[in-house]
Amino acid sequence: MPGMNGGRRARTKSDKIMKVLLINGSPKANGNTYIALSEVAKTLQNNGIDTEIISIGAKAVQGCIGCGKCAETGRCVFGDALYNAVREKIETADALVVGSPVYYAGPNGSLCALLDRLFYSSSKYLQYKPAAAVAVCRRGGASATYDRLNKYFTITNMPVVSSQYWNSVHGRLPGEAAYDAEGLQTMRTLGNNMAWLLKSRAAANLPLPEKEAPLRTNFVRQDLF
Repeated sequence: MPGMNGGRRARTKSDKIMKVLLINGSPKANGNTYIALSEVAKTLQNNGIDTEIISIGAKAVQGCIGCGKCAETGRCVFGDALYNAVREKIETADALVVGSPVYYAGPNGSLCALLDRLFYSSSKYLQYKPAAAVAVCRRGGASATYDRLNKYFTITNMPVVSSQYWNSVHGRLPGEAAYDAEGLQTMRTLGNNMAWLLKSRAAANLPLPEKEAPLRTNFVRQDLF
């Protein structure tokens, strides 16, 4: 699982080291999705924020089976290495960026299989952490992919970080994303905006919002039958 760590400025012991985890949802560890995420990571590093890119790899990823056991144990029953590694990293990360190639106008299925399990079993480690999605496509489907990934964040009380445009980069052949000047600029703007939000939150030092007890309503009422 390739990683890229950074941090440009000298720190004192009193500084809190902020870190952003970037998930590369492509089976190609160093492909166009990696190029897009690397641009975000470099910008965060230039703002004094550490980063790590983790790739989901090309092996099959177990999906959620809706067993509900994670509600009892606090973690997914499938203790595969990928889930365990990403879960461990999101516990200590201050923010999250998820990138995916576009497959049939949607994210990579393996990535969604992992995210379904992570967000359902580990949402307590994700609450109120800034998040952003990145989509990489040949031509179309980026907006639908972007929208699909954002749904993980908006159901988990995660502030969604914006950019100057929807977070998409274009490229089909290996390395082509490096030539999408507007897309890479969008990635840099995303990195700067995320750094600004993280630093603003740290400076304000405000408590998290008070949460109400959850109310669950279903569309099917058993008392009617």
